[in-house]
Amino acid sequence: MQLKLEHFNIKIGQHKVLLNIADAKELGVNPGDRVRIRGHESISAIVDTTDDMVPPGTLGSFFEVYEHFQDWDKPVEVVPAFRSKSASVIKKMMDKKPVVQDEIKTLVNDIVEENLSEIELSAFITSSYIHGMTDDEVEWLTKAMIESGDTIEFDTHPIMDKHSIGGVPGNKISLLVVPIIAANGLLIPKTSSRAITGAGGTADLMEVLSPVEFSSQEVKEITEKVGGALVWGGATNIAPADDKLIRVEYPLSIDPYYQMLASIMAKKGAIGADNVVMDIPVGPSTKVPTVQEGQKLARDLINLGHRLGMNVECAITYGSSPIGRKVGPSLEVREALKVLESMEGPNSLIEKSASLAGILLEMGGAAPRDRGKEVALETLRSGKALEKMKQIIEAQGGDPKITSGDIQVGQYTADILASADGYVIEFDNKWIIEIARLAGAPNDKGAGVAIHKKMGESVKKGDPILTIYAEKEFKLDTALTTAQRTNPIIVEGMLLKRIPGTYGFQ
Repeated sequence: MQLKLEHFNIKIGQHKVLLNIADAKELGVNPGDRVRIRGHESISAIVDTTDDMVPPGTLGSFFEVYEHFQDWDKPVEVVPAFRSKSASVIKKMMDKKPVVQDEIKTLVNDIVEENLSEIELSAFITSSYIHGMTDDEVEWLTKAMIESGDTIEFDTHPIMDKHSIGGVPGNKISLLVVPIIAANGLLIPKTSSRAITGAGGTADLMEVLSPVEFSSQEVKEITEKVGGALVWGGATNIAPADDKLIRVEYPLSIDPYYQMLASIMAKKGAIGADNVVMDIPVGPSTKVPTVQEGQKLARDLINLGHRLGMNVECAITYGSSPIGRKVGPSLEVREALKVLESMEGPNSLIEKSASLAGILLEMGGAAPRDRGKEVALETLRSGKALEKMKQIIEAQGGDPKITSGDIQVGQYTADILASADGYVIEFDNKWIIEIARLAGAPNDKGAGVAIHKKMGESVKKGDPILTIYAEKEFKLDTALTTAQRTNPIIVEGMLLKRIPGTYGFQ
């Protein structure tokens, strides 16, 4: 069937076209089926149908399809096409049947090339979430994800990297770990994420200081020039299948365990990492609630690293309260720079950063066994880490002269006050993150929260325990209302909630 192309300049993340119902009947296709479109090139696309958005004789094409035919000014030939081979692979996984490496590779390629519908992607994600995957399947998935995007090959080795499983507010340690490692002569090209459900990913934080969007080749050049980089992985085309899976996982509110393993290790493999330290925070409100679950995750990461030729060590860390006392991009950057400038800052931030950096220094041969933390702390005290951070900022196009005092935070503020004397006995990380997000973080760089009292610290009635920062007044009001309703920091003896009698006083 010959059809005229009509362009819808809308990106939807997959190859999809709109057919008038009359044309769909003529072709014998239904919504969710595929058609082959032929012009000066040939591609397949998923069908949706309409009775009014496009007239008979017209093929409505969204951006991902139209970009293939934008220089084609003639009608295209449209014929029914077979379903992707990946659909049968997904069906096998749903039926708990074994799959082979080539099938996993085909599936990942179809994900990257946007040949799968969201229903098919959802089925794959849900299947792996419910049934799990074997060690072989996880290895094949990881390798396919690496091969599906850009890779970086360095001439000098070893290449170092770190990753945090996340779930803890204020996790700014990469801003200290990366310059410590680079200042000791090792290469560490840190590709990081932006926050999805958090108040600030490492890329969101670094963007306060410099641009973070670079190609894979530019990341290599920056790293080779100054020893380290802190960039957004989403701009590099490294393991692109991961971002497409996250897009579907997010509305389902699930993070399949084995896909998480593959996602983490694919990004490490794509940059050519030789030695990786994994930060696994554990605690009731983290992604890993118990030490036992943390140990299992550590074993699985170490095993997968071995299969991929990477040396992986894991650190199980305390995750029941924020790292440092600031949450939100500018607030966290200000806190991290203060440590680099003068070693002034929260002990939790300094100790965790030095401990993880120390493990990497030992793995890379830059520090003797059991002396890594000491070397990391000395790198901070001497100012070498600060100087290296300035070099990284400059190499990424930022101002190397910037100081912690130059970082601007939100102009609208509100305090949450203690309602009773006592000690802080409970901390709800998830509500701390949510309050910072409602205040505008991470998109509003100056938004976030400052924590004045942490676990075990004494407070007096009326003392500020939390300050909310926002760049817009209406966002401050929303965050403040939520903070007052949820009590994210609990002081012993405080009234949590009053429940009135049903009938009032008699």
